[in-house]
Amino acid sequence: MEQAGTVMHSICRFTDPRGGVRIGLVLNSTTVLDLSPAGIDRLQPLLESSHAVAQLTELAGTDLPRLALADLRLCPPVEAQEIWAAGVTYSRSKAARMEESDFSATAYDRVYAAERPELFFKALAEKVVGPGEAVGIRRDARWSVPEPELALVFNSRGELAGYTVGNDMSSRDIEGENLLYLPQAKIYEGSCALGPWITLGPDEPTARSWDIKLEVHRHGGPVFTGETSVSRLRRSFSDLADFLFRSQRFPHGAILLTGTGIIPPDDFTLTAGDEVEIRIGGIGTLRNHVVGV
Repeated sequence: MEQAGTVMHSICRFTDPRGGVRIGLVLNSTTVLDLSPAGIDRLQPLLESSHAVAQLTELAGTDLPRLALADLRLCPPVEAQEIWAAGVTYSRSKAARMEESDFSATAYDRVYAAERPELFFKALAEKVVGPGEAVGIRRDARWSVPEPELALVFNSRGELAGYTVGNDMSSRDIEGENLLYLPQAKIYEGSCALGPWITLGPDEPTARSWDIKLEVHRHGGPVFTGETSVSRLRRSFSDLADFLFRSQRFPHGAILLTGTGIIPPDDFTLTAGDEVEIRIGGIGTLRNHVVGV
């Protein structure tokens, strides 16, 4: 796959008929190349390799089994990585957080402009929701929203290996009540979705040209749509990586959600049964339905 001269490849995890997990190379919108017969049964060796794109380019021309994407059940593109998140990285996010609470407004304003970003733990790998699975809204929250975000995939050395689509589900009323409630507003069952796969190859300037689009459907029709661009992300990828890996060790690598620039209006909240669709140009589309948890 190429975009504006950049060689790109997307790798996914999917289940075989026996329930085992296999690794695939997404050839196009309809076909996946099964990499398991080539001895690739995990994502991490590819993410750790400095030659992954060249290796995948070579494999794309082989006679490995080709499968119909529509017939596969995709798994979250994460194995043992910790998932973290950055907050208040878009000006729209800063404004929305300040609107949530007068009590917290100064803190959000300061962190947007500060040298040190806001970083927080989001999920363990086994708690991540994949494509087609259910994201959750807290039963004790009155104001729940999706947060569409570009997710950076780092290897154990802190190098940017790829990108995926993320949904940092949030309970805005809980966070707005008190900043110390942030973990409860952000970390709960079904609060982190990633997928549909990991895209390798693009550099930061290429990724910053991508658009991010959000659609929420209810009873078959759209109830909210929004759009932004990665170019509006205030902090550089290297800056975020530097702070994430300071005094931290990630032997399996880490995935970092980079913040959202799409904020639904104050009178909008997700309800059970909604469908959330997030598309990032250059990667693909992550779809999930909503349940109460």
